Amino acid sequence: MALKVLSALDTSKTQYYHFKAIVIAGMGLFTDAYDLLCIPPLMRLIGRIYYGDNNDPKAVSTMLFLALLGTVIGQLVFGRLGDLIGRRRVYGLSLMLMVLSSVGCGFSICTTKKCVLGSLGFFRFLLGVGIGGDYPLSATIMSEFANKRTRGAFIAAVFSMQGFGILASSTVTMVVCTIFKKSSATVSEDHTPPEADVAWRLILMLGSIPAALTYYWRMMMPETARYTALVERNVVQAAKDMERVLDVSMSQIAEEFPLPPNPPQYSLLSRQFLQRHGRDLFSCSAAWFLVDVVFYSSNLFQSLIYHSFIDHHGTKKLNAYDEAYQVARLQAIVAICSTIPGYLVTVYFIDRIGRVKIQLLGFFFMSLVYFAIGIPFKFYWDKHTNMGFMFLYCLTFFFANFGPNTTTFIVPAELFPARFRSTCHGISGAVGKVGAIIGSVGFLWATRDEDSGKLNATGLTIALMILGGVCVVGFVVTYFFTFETMGRSLEDNENEEDDDSGQFCFLRCLTDSGLRTNSSRSEQNIAA
Repeated sequence: MALKVLSALDTSKTQYYHFKAIVIAGMGLFTDAYDLLCIPPLMRLIGRIYYGDNNDPKAVSTMLFLALLGTVIGQLVFGRLGDLIGRRRVYGLSLMLMVLSSVGCGFSICTTKKCVLGSLGFFRFLLGVGIGGDYPLSATIMSEFANKRTRGAFIAAVFSMQGFGILASSTVTMVVCTIFKKSSATVSEDHTPPEADVAWRLILMLGSIPAALTYYWRMMMPETARYTALVERNVVQAAKDMERVLDVSMSQIAEEFPLPPNPPQYSLLSRQFLQRHGRDLFSCSAAWFLVDVVFYSSNLFQSLIYHSFIDHHGTKKLNAYDEAYQVARLQAIVAICSTIPGYLVTVYFIDRIGRVKIQLLGFFFMSLVYFAIGIPFKFYWDKHTNMGFMFLYCLTFFFANFGPNTTTFIVPAELFPARFRSTCHGISGAVGKVGAIIGSVGFLWATRDEDSGKLNATGLTIALMILGGVCVVGFVVTYFFTFETMGRSLEDNENEEDDDSGQFCFLRCLTDSGLRTNSSRSEQNIAA
């Protein structure tokens, strides 16, 4: 029997606190995207200041690798802490770590090349840890506060703040570069003034402001009712917390016998856990790994667009500020034309057609686009990085966000029991970020000439074809292993009841492979 407070959460109408929670949780994702995606244009400035040019792939890939490595660690550590000591207790800690490390990235003590990059790398790693911690906590908190009718849209709305974070980082970069350029009398194509060293630091530190502004509200949030009732087993406190933030009276949610049923006592990754949840953990982790391999490999052909529209075929005709401005402008165009629309379309459709269909759709069209780029790349796109290439490039971002990049963030927050939810989301995300490291660092180096450091057309053609194949594998994994969670209570998805658990798992497998498109029929089969 479901607790009244949880049933009230599932059936509650959409109200002010839901939107407040979206903003509070989403601002962490906003900061994540700002800090991670402001690096490409800033490395142009750093390259001009410390390298004499901006084409050192070692520095770019190292900064990216350190941030992603920190993200892997943060997702595992904070994800587990979210289940052990509570979502709220560690939620502010991850945000504060992001704020302090963003400021630290800007300070990056010293002004010599090795010292600056070493300091920047250290703080980028810490920033990654904070960003990693924010993923499982934001998704879990939003899923546990939301009602089951609009839960997917709420979590997707939180995740969509990444798109606005990308746009904000690009806008801030363009504004700061414009101001510094106009205030400098010595900037030229061949000379980068010393004050440029202040510009990139300022851009990095400005990213900490939105997160810092929401810190107070994060600390004022109550613990989620599901954690309080099901993990801490304090149903009375859960009801009091929900009465305080949601439009519901205590008489509606007070329990006659305020003790939740005892959950099965098995540990994380035990044999019983794997029997009940191993398939779900595999599907979430594998899909996230595959989409991140592809999504972060966009660096492979981003540089081609930069080369075509900014580098003017290898000749430096722009000063440092203009170059960073052009890179940021390109990022802003991609965000406006494809990234943000992809997020918003997902918010609209996620609770109408379901997570599985959107993930299948995204993987399918991403594979088509990568094959369309990869097959003729060596013979055409390598020499014709034109608007047609730009259109296909934008489509990869649209169908990633209206597809697996968003759904892999949502589904792990809905499938697992409350006592494992944050941990399993963190594991899934950490596996995904391992894929990101492979995609953005491994493929980047595999497709470059050792001597010139430039992209190799043959290697890039093969890499793009492999990425299309990865999307096909993602489609297969989604179809056969991913469970549809649309319209179901989190407790219905948990598979925590001892009775008939084998029948439940069997029926869920049948549901996934044969009845995926009909959520209501799935519920009837499982209930039977």
